[in-house]
Amino acid sequence: MKGKNARFLQKTVLIAVDVLIILLATLLAYASVTGGNVNLAIVGFWALCNVTLTVIFFSIFGLYDVVFSSIGLPDIVKNVLAALILAILNLIGALATGQQHIRFGMVLIYVFVFACFTILARSSKRLFRFTKRYFEEKHDDKKRVMIVGGGEAGEMLIKDMQRSDRFNYKPICIADDNPEKLGKYISGIKVAGTTENIVALAKRFEIEEIFITMPSISKKRVSEIVNICKDCGCPVKILPGMFQLTSGEINISDLRDVDVQDLLGRDQVDVNLDEIMGYIEKKVVLVTGGGGSIGSELCRQIASHNPKELIVLDIYENNAYDLEQELKKSYPELNLLTLIASVRDLPKIESVFEKYHPQIVFHAAAHKHVPLMETSPNEAVKNNVFGTLNVARCADKYEVETFVQISTDKAVNPTNIMGATKRICEMIIQTIGRHSKKTKFVAVRFGNVLGSNGSVIPLFKKQIAEGGPVTVTHKEIIRYFMTIPEAVSLVLQAGAYAKGGQIFVLDMGEPVRIYDLAWNLIKLSGFEPNVDIDIVVTGLRPGEKLYEERLMKEEGLQKTPNGLINIAKPIELDEDNLWHLLEKLDVEAHNETEEMKTFVKELVPTYTIDKREQ
Repeated sequence: MKGKNARFLQKTVLIAVDVLIILLATLLAYASVTGGNVNLAIVGFWALCNVTLTVIFFSIFGLYDVVFSSIGLPDIVKNVLAALILAILNLIGALATGQQHIRFGMVLIYVFVFACFTILARSSKRLFRFTKRYFEEKHDDKKRVMIVGGGEAGEMLIKDMQRSDRFNYKPICIADDNPEKLGKYISGIKVAGTTENIVALAKRFEIEEIFITMPSISKKRVSEIVNICKDCGCPVKILPGMFQLTSGEINISDLRDVDVQDLLGRDQVDVNLDEIMGYIEKKVVLVTGGGGSIGSELCRQIASHNPKELIVLDIYENNAYDLEQELKKSYPELNLLTLIASVRDLPKIESVFEKYHPQIVFHAAAHKHVPLMETSPNEAVKNNVFGTLNVARCADKYEVETFVQISTDKAVNPTNIMGATKRICEMIIQTIGRHSKKTKFVAVRFGNVLGSNGSVIPLFKKQIAEGGPVTVTHKEIIRYFMTIPEAVSLVLQAGAYAKGGQIFVLDMGEPVRIYDLAWNLIKLSGFEPNVDIDIVVTGLRPGEKLYEERLMKEEGLQKTPNGLINIAKPIELDEDNLWHLLEKLDVEAHNETEEMKTFVKELVPTYTIDKREQ
């Protein structure tokens, strides 16, 4: 009832205002043509006719139902159209009377004044707010923002900033590469230049933050724009992906900080989802180390491919619990089982295989932190080598269809115990796979993944947030990088290519210098490297080398249908010697032998023990 009364009051007020505008416009038009001589009878009759016509046509066009705070171009167009119709009717009336009392000139002046004032009356609230904001902004403390991308997404964000006081941002200018938009205004904000002018625009308009609102462009183009923005000396945020745009729900909160991965300049890798579905759908899938960075993403992607059952096995209950809750929420129909167990515990692992009979196994459980494993080599051997041996033997015994070992490029000519143990794991699955009658054993070898637990990017972000310094072990150290979802997608597809005993090597693009990562991340955070935040070179850690290799010299690459997945040629090895040395290694590891690394070198001749430890 309250709403109806408010609408009735608004209509009454608008009609009253229109009546006053009609009287004013009629007097002004008549006096202008007659030189000030006003015939009140004629003016009154003419005004009465226009009041009647205006109420009728404005009602038809819905001009008494407008919302003052959000009147837009469609409402103004309706107002103009209604005024034109009234002009035609007035001209017909003047013509019918032979212009004795109402002349064409009067009608033209009348309609112009009438249209202008009726539009002004309905836009008054927005004009007031705009004027108020204009004067307030001269003294406000909102951050001055440049929008990069003058498309639909950019316009939505500008409007979100303009109509809400929840965000401490003020749009100042737009950069867009469309030549037709240059110099024009989008929601009152000028397209002041192209992306090539970003640095100059930031300086000219004293920009404090940059929003990249181009969700449909390629990763390569994002990289190019981000590389320009990082020289502006201010923080950069980006609107990710297309999903918000298609749903029409873009706002400031959808923006995220620009990350180093935006600088890699590589489009998301493509995988054949049909191939993945073909061997995972309706299968029982076990993921060891399921709570870790790679393991949890494996579980997410497997869950989306309709497995018969997904078994998450991890020794760390907190990660396993968090993942379980996430998967239950995202995939309520998923048949999910979470088990807390260690891959070192052979009786437990055997009971899992005997009870649940997994058909596909992704073995991601491992100790992976290089410096920590250098000081605890026995633990690296017990967990990585013999944990893998336990799971692999059970997979063979219980006739698993496919066993995928997660390996690393650190296994190639390793200089640390973690990489050496991973190389032994590759040797184990190749050997077991060569003799397995039912199970296809493969390993997938890739480099660093952005954002994984313990990787450099989270560390750099934390150090920047604390004001520095950012620590890099060597100025020339380089690494291969890939996002976690990319790496896992390729791992899943590599499983579809499995024939047994292969080592799949993922193409991770061009290597990246870690010092450059640190430099760019500081710049993207709005700081000046070695001025606001120092970069300190601390020296290589034990077991760390300047660059990682994907292949040993004995290996060669064979292509797969997916150009980013290659197969390394297996290296021949003495199987009897392998099993003999593994038995010896098992005893020494559990005896907590201090010279564990020398025993590992017997198994991996390409392993170079750090000289600083000798």
